[in-house]
Amino acid sequence: MPRPKNNRMVKEPPLFSEFKPTGIAGKNLNQRVLNLDEFEAIRLADYLSMSHEEAAAEMNISRSTFTRLIDGARHKISNFLIKGELLTIDGGKIHFKSNIINCIDCGHMFKMAIEKPVSNCPSCSSSKLENLAGGFGHGNCCVNRDTPEKSVEQNARTKQKRT
Repeated sequence: MPRPKNNRMVKEPPLFSEFKPTGIAGKNLNQRVLNLDEFEAIRLADYLSMSHEEAAAEMNISRSTFTRLIDGARHKISNFLIKGELLTIDGGKIHFKSNIINCIDCGHMFKMAIEKPVSNCPSCSSSKLENLAGGFGHGNCCVNRDTPEKSVEQNARTKQKRT
């Protein structure tokens, strides 16, 4: 029996969580799910050009685990590009280091520490805020990392899908 996966560290939630070819309804496409830890591996290795060792340390995992993550992520992304599938970023056993908040009223987006609650937009003072980490089922589990938590797959998604 394989040992359980440790929670991987992800800097912040992605701004966009669904991608598809233009002109085709998402319901007519095969869905490919890129886990949040795979998304973070792509961000670190391909976007930020970190070595596998540096990226593994950033995610708090071994280099060999990071290599498996990046290989799986690249395979999923290549299938999405070549076959024209629906790519959804979701799931995985992760913790966010920081959060992104979106103001529904003015559209202002701002980053903040995951443990600092915010109730009003710093730009327009609106209380209509979208918590992007919460959209992936994260909240107290990322703040209180020493307490037992449910994996993302077990948490109910509160985020509405954008089409």
